[in-house]
Amino acid sequence: MVHSTGANNPNLKRYVGPDDGLLGKNQYNNHWNQNTPDGRQVCVHGFIGKLADGTIATYQTLPWNMRGWHCGGSGNDTHISFEICEDSLTDAVYFNAIYKEAAELCAYLCKQYGLTEKNVICHSEGYKLGIASNHGDVMHWFPRFGKSMDTFRAEVGKLLAVSAPTPVPTPTPSGFSVGDRVVLNGAVYADSYGGGKGRSFQNRTCTVTRIVDLKRKCPYLLDNGLGWVPKDSIQKV
Repeated sequence: MVHSTGANNPNLKRYVGPDDGLLGKNQYNNHWNQNTPDGRQVCVHGFIGKLADGTIATYQTLPWNMRGWHCGGSGNDTHISFEICEDSLTDAVYFNAIYKEAAELCAYLCKQYGLTEKNVICHSEGYKLGIASNHGDVMHWFPRFGKSMDTFRAEVGKLLAVSAPTPVPTPTPSGFSVGDRVVLNGAVYADSYGGGKGRSFQNRTCTVTRIVDLKRKCPYLLDNGLGWVPKDSIQKV
């Protein structure tokens, strides 16, 4: 669940502390990264905003798999949450930077927990779903720069597609399949790499019971343990 802070202060040090040398010091020590700040149960899983040098960063404030206190509804029990530190809502450079950072964070979390971009919502969408309190974030901000939660989800989806591993095709067994009856003429081996040459057979009828990487010298196992053999030692019955 994507939130934004509702205050004109883009600095992470206002919400996260203590200073780690990058955040900068919050002189009032009123950051949210502490137990029940100001006596309130308010704690999200992370914040996105500016470091002391002006660069954009994400800081995690709770374990991702811990229940947070972020939306005033049952979404506290079901959703990972983060706050984007708002500024004056007029700076396109800042907006584009936090928008990109937030999409990358969501893509990371989706991969971590087996989710998709369809699982990503904002606080205002949570309210419409009946799982969050009546807040408008982030739809009071994103449309100012031509964005919406739909465009945001689409961006997360693109990141997931780019980072998804290319499926490795299952090697074809070069004319043989598990269960094939074959005639063996030649030696059997102790392993599929061709180690441990064993007995030799002539015109022995066997069954292919396992096939491994065809790049190995002896990728075919016969009769559940008779031995491993190369392709040129067997013929289909």
